Amino acid sequence: MALPEKSETNSVAVMKGPSNYSADGVVRLVNDALNSLALSDGTICPGDRVVLKPNWVKEHDERKPGPDQWEHVVTHPSVIEGVIRWVAPQLKGSGSITICDAPQTDSSFATLRKYCQLDEMVARCATDFPGVEIALLDLRPEEWHAVDGVTVSKTQLPGDPLGSTHVKLNEASEFVGFHGCGQLYGASYDMAETNRKHAGTTHEYMLCRTPMDADVFINIPKLKTHKKVGLTCALKNLVGINANKNWLPHHTEGTPDKGGDQFPAATTKAKLEHSWMGSAKRVLKNSPLLSRLFVPLKKVGRLVFGDTQSVVRSGNWHGNDTCWRMVLDLNKCLFSFNGAGQRRSKPIRYLAVVDGIVGGEGNGPMAPDARACGVIIAGTHPLAVDCVAATLMGFDPQRIRMLKNAFAMRELNFAPFKLEDIEVVSNKPAWNGKLAAMEETFDFKPHFGWTGAIENQRRALTA
Repeated sequence: MALPEKSETNSVAVMKGPSNYSADGVVRLVNDALNSLALSDGTICPGDRVVLKPNWVKEHDERKPGPDQWEHVVTHPSVIEGVIRWVAPQLKGSGSITICDAPQTDSSFATLRKYCQLDEMVARCATDFPGVEIALLDLRPEEWHAVDGVTVSKTQLPGDPLGSTHVKLNEASEFVGFHGCGQLYGASYDMAETNRKHAGTTHEYMLCRTPMDADVFINIPKLKTHKKVGLTCALKNLVGINANKNWLPHHTEGTPDKGGDQFPAATTKAKLEHSWMGSAKRVLKNSPLLSRLFVPLKKVGRLVFGDTQSVVRSGNWHGNDTCWRMVLDLNKCLFSFNGAGQRRSKPIRYLAVVDGIVGGEGNGPMAPDARACGVIIAGTHPLAVDCVAATLMGFDPQRIRMLKNAFAMRELNFAPFKLEDIEVVSNKPAWNGKLAAMEETFDFKPHFGWTGAIENQRRALTA
């Protein structure tokens, strides 16, 4: 597989600016970050199909629904607009820019568009760049309606107009030889489907074709903590290009003494919850009409077992040995396979632009606390970008499985560099140079299931 030159993949730009979303200021900061990279000629060409992939996981903080509770949860439209205004002039009046994501299935794309004023942003850009087709796209094939976290109905959606791409990663998957296969939990109660797609040397993913067919893929994630992998940035953001999220293993059922990572310890309460919830999931899988009856039972369960906002369950802790494998597999799919599900004959052109103007700390990704940072991070490789993001957040990349293990992938290793090779270019002198020497980082609060496990212990951290 052809990859960008090493000098490109190592370099990450970090630009510091105001910690607010002044449209003009953010556009300038995005432009400065991208122009600071040593990009090859032809990164963007006239006629290209450019796909922008923001993080649109949920239309609001799940704790506080409302129109003013999204800036710390999703990629801000001013950052997306900054990327559009950097890309569009290089298309020279031809080509397309598609802004797309597959949010969490129980999210409302219509509400997200309204809160973030996405249609107004697209209209503005379309007026300024005639000839360039600019579109918004919800990639999901269905939207779920949930009551208190319980799915009670599903609405079919058009999904990706180009359809889906079936990638058979198989022997190249990070799940090969994983002891958790057979007990993998995906996105719904139907564990059988998840485990059919991940058994032995069979490991398959169903991806949306629009991003897989792109000439240029620009990842625009949010700088946030994450309950299952530590942080959600460029690597984790690829979950949003999936056509079937139940093919994505998120944790392994059970406790560590039984080979699971659902709970951190084999307590009596954990064993009881596992048994009780397992029975409930089997009933719901076979009888979807009973879902509404499960709502009051879940309320009782919350009183007995505790709320997910304060109790570790569902693999929401640093011992999760499942989810990082899925994340790395998805990146292998993007870098190695095309929209037809075949091996790429030429590399996809890739950029990442991270919205760190206001990040999210604590109980991410859907209930974080806002953390104003005023940074834009940009690079040509997701692993380099994520290592810089983790360091800026005050975390040690070598203590985060997703990042540490990415440097040791067995097959289809898409990282042609080492952690110590990463260079940072910044308008802030304390951030210039080798990543290992970065000073004055932010002291992000991890998700409570990760506290004490990933913080950078090499030096004192400053806000």
